Amino acid sequence: MRPFGGRGGRPHDGRSGRYGGGYRDGSAGVRAGGILSRAELQLLLLALIGGERRHGYDLIRAIKHLSRGAYAPSSGVVYPALAALEELGEVTAQAEEGGRRSYAITPAGTEQLAGKDEAIAALRQRLADLSEGDPERQAPIRRAMDNLKAVLGDIGPERQRDLAHEIAAEIDEAARKIERLG
Repeated sequence: MRPFGGRGGRPHDGRSGRYGGGYRDGSAGVRAGGILSRAELQLLLLALIGGERRHGYDLIRAIKHLSRGAYAPSSGVVYPALAALEELGEVTAQAEEGGRRSYAITPAGTEQLAGKDEAIAALRQRLADLSEGDPERQAPIRRAMDNLKAVLGDIGPERQRDLAHEIAAEIDEAARKIERLG
């Protein structure tokens, strides 16, 4: 198991060029947040929007719900995916009060979803499988990861730049130690 993610997705399906897990050029793409490829995330977002107009935060919560709390994509992954869907004309965004934007599927988006029920079901199952196992055993790991995020957030961006190599070396060493446990 590679601790730092890497190439992901299924082979290009040769039809749409994107939602089979690859991009139009046939490459698999990089995993978004380490769980889903960009193409898979776009497909899942499109499926979630397909039923009703949704906000980005609602979509993040919906994915977290699908994984039973085991995974919630960051806004830094979701909003660029929504922007890509908007550029492709598969969703439209509407500004609302408070600066929020809601997204609705377009006829082009509905067309992209056609025939992809099996792929969508597989993505939903993969998310559900993330929560398999004893949640109490996973709690200490989640707590430790949350602690790491909090500590990094407390350092501040200016200081993080100064310490970037040292921080990365510490995280890399922790990943190597964890990998040896498996």
